[in-house]
Amino acid sequence: MPLNGRFLPSYLAAMLLVIGCAGRIFGQAKPPVAPTYKVLAIAETGGIHKPFVDAAKIWLAHEATVDGFTIDYIEDTQKIDAAYLSQYKVFLQLNYPPYNWTPTAMSAFHDAIENGTIGWVGFHHATLLGEFDGTQMWPWFSEFMGEIRFTKYIPTFADGVVTVEAPNHPVMRNIPGSFTIKQEEWYTWSRSPRPNVRVLASVDENTYKPSSDIKMGDHPVIWTNEHVKARNVYLFMGHHPELLEDKAFTTLFHNSIVWAAGK
Repeated sequence: MPLNGRFLPSYLAAMLLVIGCAGRIFGQAKPPVAPTYKVLAIAETGGIHKPFVDAAKIWLAHEATVDGFTIDYIEDTQKIDAAYLSQYKVFLQLNYPPYNWTPTAMSAFHDAIENGTIGWVGFHHATLLGEFDGTQMWPWFSEFMGEIRFTKYIPTFADGVVTVEAPNHPVMRNIPGSFTIKQEEWYTWSRSPRPNVRVLASVDENTYKPSSDIKMGDHPVIWTNEHVKARNVYLFMGHHPELLEDKAFTTLFHNSIVWAAGK
């Protein structure tokens, strides 16, 4: 979704933020750990989410050294087949939509998730479910995400308070009972995914600042689908690079990777 003037408008500003983030990361003192598993990340290479992806890559480079994994990046699904996915413990959908996938990639990903041969962590754009760029919605992916379809977003952005609903789930470890996410788009979908997934956290739409009429009532923002064998978690947040400076978000990111890898 389009950036507005509230976010860093220039490439230079975004890069300064990334460099600042890197400085803080490399200032940490955790010792490196020898890698024991591989993570595959698919990431958009340009557009409005590039600053988030750039900051996430720097954060992930550090995370890989202290959590003991290596990470490979792809920019589209051309390489993905069953043999390719079999190398990896975790598939990280780092702001990449569920469309424009090759048929082979769709089949391989479906089988890996249904059979539990890979873990999955998806951010933000992973629920951009509908007809976009001349493509049809992927019905299985919609079902995977709780039988939802993307409807709207808040184009002017808003702060919102997220409430943890499953504090004992490993993804929510060391996360406060509620926390504020600043300046997000807060996607809405055709229905709440709650009947079809396990909700880990939701946003209280009454806390939006500024307030917005774009609401969906029950509004989960972090959830896992326990009807498939793969450990999986979707986190709605993931639009802008400042998230990599947010302790709650980076803790969620860390917990999600480790849990999805079965560690």
